[in-house]
Amino acid sequence: MAEDLTTPLLSDSEVPAEVPAEAPALKTSPTVAILGSGDFSRSLAVRLVACGFRVVVGSRCVNRIPSGLFPDAVELRNQEGAVSQAGCLVFMALFPEHYHSLLGLQSALAGKVLVDVSNAAEMNNHGPSNAERLAELFPDSLVVKGFNMVSTWELQTGAHDGSRQVLICSNSTEGKRKVVELARQMGFHPVDMGGLSAAREIEVAPLRLFPSWSGSILVTFLLFLFFYGYGFLRGILLPFLAQGHNTFYRLALGLVNESLPAVALVTLALVYFPGLFAAWLQLWKGTKYQRFPSWLDNWLQRRKQLGLLSFLCATLHGVYSLCQPLRRITLYRLVNTAYRQVKAGVEEPWDEVGVWRSELYLSCGVLGLGVLSLLAITSLPSVGNTLNWREFTFVQSGLGYIALTLSIMHTLFFGWDFAFHIEAYPFYMPPSYVLAVVLPCIILVCRCFLLLPCISTRLTRIRRGWESKRNCPVLQHHHVVANRIP
Repeated sequence: MAEDLTTPLLSDSEVPAEVPAEAPALKTSPTVAILGSGDFSRSLAVRLVACGFRVVVGSRCVNRIPSGLFPDAVELRNQEGAVSQAGCLVFMALFPEHYHSLLGLQSALAGKVLVDVSNAAEMNNHGPSNAERLAELFPDSLVVKGFNMVSTWELQTGAHDGSRQVLICSNSTEGKRKVVELARQMGFHPVDMGGLSAAREIEVAPLRLFPSWSGSILVTFLLFLFFYGYGFLRGILLPFLAQGHNTFYRLALGLVNESLPAVALVTLALVYFPGLFAAWLQLWKGTKYQRFPSWLDNWLQRRKQLGLLSFLCATLHGVYSLCQPLRRITLYRLVNTAYRQVKAGVEEPWDEVGVWRSELYLSCGVLGLGVLSLLAITSLPSVGNTLNWREFTFVQSGLGYIALTLSIMHTLFFGWDFAFHIEAYPFYMPPSYVLAVVLPCIILVCRCFLLLPCISTRLTRIRRGWESKRNCPVLQHHHVVANRIP
């Protein structure tokens, strides 16, 4: 046993060759130059250094840069020195009006890739883009537009904490290839937008304020304005003019709380109206291969925004309703009601119908808000991406109609039979909830019709490629037993 321990594990012929004392030198990282020493330049330098690049920053006055502003790995030089140290990529991190100050570096910048990161100064700019003007000033350089939609925060914190897309355009295939490779090494996802003529659209994009939300917000605001104005006219202004009854205090809370649920209900109905309209349009045309009208396409693309705004109005309505007991007018009403009961000699008042009404409409309201909360959560990309298509459709369509049904029931239980009394129509004007419940009820009835077997079967066949004979007169041989739809 002792002899086995002294026996070498490898024979002399199996001993590997001796490792050389000096390992081959690692490939030096490419040098990227940044002209400009502002906030974007500093954030870009931090990100490039973290990705293993050698960075040199060029400034008109190097001595003016505070100590510690840039990482220690960043080399600070004047603009001529930075350009001479650059490999092939030079970021133009300065305002477009200062491009002319670099005309003396035309020969030094010849053949290099100039990355223009500037944005447009105004929306309505009909002249050439900043990148196109830069290409005119430096015709011997390869100008690439990119990184203008990436914020300084995203550069410092990393691509996973913000938008990963980097829109890139250029007339130079080689220059575009180098910038695309750089963006990928930095952890971003480059998107090729074509030639430099697309630079104007890329430069204007950061100036747009919620481009996909503007229409939905406008519709929601107009609906709130309508219901608020209608409630003011019906419940405050006309009673004051006709009877001298002053209830202007309701403008701050009561009238807002009456308008919000109406807006939430109608907005939620508008989420599912275009889908139903598209389904009936396909049934009428007998094909799915004809494009929808542009207004219907835009409406279908705004359903997520309308749904989130509906959820916002419903949530605000819930918060406002919780504040009702804190109002002083509520305390006065309770005291007056108790005084009248004592004066009338009523010891234990009980309203069976009223109790059932309040229990039912509150329960439906809470359940509807809960389902709407689930819809809002699944609309987040981080949550929606974890669902497959069937799960996402079940949540957004199946549970969405359940939320719409609960909201309608909440409204109907709240109104109870009051809508059939003449007192509910002062000045011949119906209550707001009667107006708000009309469109959702129509949509729910149309949806029930689509669930009928005779209609749903035809719609399913159309969406699987079947066409009516007036659209495809050729005999159709798609009735294979394996694919036949009962």
